[in-house]
Amino acid sequence: MIYVDPAIWKARGRTWAHLASDASYDELHVFAEQLGLPRRAFHNDHYDVPAELRDDALALGAQPIPARDLVRKLQQSGLRHRKRRELTRDV
Repeated sequence: MIYVDPAIWKARGRTWAHLASDASYDELHVFAEQLGLPRRAFHNDHYDVPAELRDDALALGAQPIPARDLVRKLQQSGLRHRKRRELTRDV
């Protein structure tokens, strides 16, 4: 299943939503291509979706979901990737 959270995330002068799958990255990439998202919008486990495309994602069949539930779906599916932290060394 493909999910899209609310467009509430501000970055680079725009508002964004997140698009994710709880089944596979392949499913997600196919859906994103149908939506017209470039591959560079993929960030480890989700696509960033500009607010103006969120309704299009819903029309294509994405299910609306609160942001915290989207993260939970990714975690439960095993598709969640956490951001890598920079490792620092004490000298």
